[in-house]
Amino acid sequence: MKILNPTQIQKVDLFTIENEPIASIDLMERAAKACTKRILELYPDRDTPICIGVGPGNNGGDGLAIARLLYQEGYLIQVSILSPGAAPSQDFKTNFGKLESLRMLNLIELNEVSDLPSLSSGTIFIDAFFGSGLNRPLHGLAAQVVETINKLPVRRISIDIPSGLFADRHTTGPSIQADITLTLQVPKLAFFIAENNSSVGQWEIIPIGLSEQAIQEAQTQYFTIEESMIRSRFRKRHKYDHKGTFGHILLVSGSYGKMGAALLAGEAALRTGAGLLTLHVPECGYLIAQTHLPEAMVQVDPHRSVTTALPAGGPYQCIAIGPGIGTNELTAQGLHRLLETVKIPMVLDADALNLIAQHGWQDLIPAGTVLTPHPKEFERLFGTSDNGFSRLEILRERAMKMNCYHLLKGAHTAIAFPDGSIYFNCTGNPGMATAGSGDVLTGIIGSLIGQGYPASDACLIGVYLHGLAGDIAAGKWSQEAMIARDIIYHLGAAFNSFE
Repeated sequence: MKILNPTQIQKVDLFTIENEPIASIDLMERAAKACTKRILELYPDRDTPICIGVGPGNNGGDGLAIARLLYQEGYLIQVSILSPGAAPSQDFKTNFGKLESLRMLNLIELNEVSDLPSLSSGTIFIDAFFGSGLNRPLHGLAAQVVETINKLPVRRISIDIPSGLFADRHTTGPSIQADITLTLQVPKLAFFIAENNSSVGQWEIIPIGLSEQAIQEAQTQYFTIEESMIRSRFRKRHKYDHKGTFGHILLVSGSYGKMGAALLAGEAALRTGAGLLTLHVPECGYLIAQTHLPEAMVQVDPHRSVTTALPAGGPYQCIAIGPGIGTNELTAQGLHRLLETVKIPMVLDADALNLIAQHGWQDLIPAGTVLTPHPKEFERLFGTSDNGFSRLEILRERAMKMNCYHLLKGAHTAIAFPDGSIYFNCTGNPGMATAGSGDVLTGIIGSLIGQGYPASDACLIGVYLHGLAGDIAAGKWSQEAMIARDIIYHLGAAFNSFE
């Protein structure tokens, strides 16, 4: 799914109005009905008190229409109007007139903060003050009202985007701290930025019938990963396939005290369908690897406790390097030699990335390589950033400059392609924030590349599968009780969901 900026969304709105055709007030009504339907599902008790805050623009018009529709459903409604002196939009005025004609509810003009009604803990506050077109931080009365609402003991639902939050750039002023955001038609880039989580809460897409043609024609570099996207890339097995069909992966991983990382990545690679797997481990890991993963072949490094002789070639379709290898200088020397000579697709993770950052070897990374840093590893590689938006720009720039695939791991893992596009994953859960989860992902992606998937498809499928298996595991074990192995054990169920 495309992520569009406010200008693009406005163009899609206008295209829909002109080409459906539909009057703007009727499109607003359609959006309000869709939001109202979801609010009714969330809060079916008609005794639930609801207060709706509206501004003078079209987001406020949406709020007025929602107020009318909820009142007609039997709810007790209050409406608080912010900036009554500002010039209202035409559709706001139309919906305000419809609301006034009902003579049914409490309309309050907010000329100062004290005008806000007293709201009990059972109240639902629907935020429709400002929409995604907001282009300056809230200040004065608007800022005071938002800050006051955030302190009230109410459930907050924002329509389209929390008021005060910028859709596509860093926010410096206050914003509504929503529990739920009902966003219209397409997600906003701000929803994928970690520091905005307290504002956005849980977000849902509410389809409102905007033109699919206009959305498809809109040019963007931001996308979400959808199940349909994964299904279209996933390859089913055929009757006469054999283990050689599914690739030979070399996994360079593990060191004394960190062999668990090698085992997790290795088992994940096998569970993702690798035909053959060779683990390159230090001598101390031989018996551990051979015993725990009898399906894998084991290649022993000359050194007892760390990896020093990293193979740059051989009968492999992919080399995955990093989980648990440590940052010993002998390992660094071996990694340097490999980076200078390797001709096989690679996945770099964990300590491989730390060694590259430590020695400044970023320019040695071959084109087409997949890098899978978590935020701290990313900072070591490419420097710190002021906020999530600037971090995304660094991610994009480095992927383009290096001609590599960069996976910035997180709640919504961001995958930057060499063409500058960024894909956000929407599977996964906080239970996956556990030791070894990243090692599992390395094994999954390395396995897919080894099976012949292009790096782009391997990244998309791998991240989606990893998160989906985590969701299935959380449903069985709970997020709190999950460990990394649970992700591996539920990869089969994740694959079966594609059948």
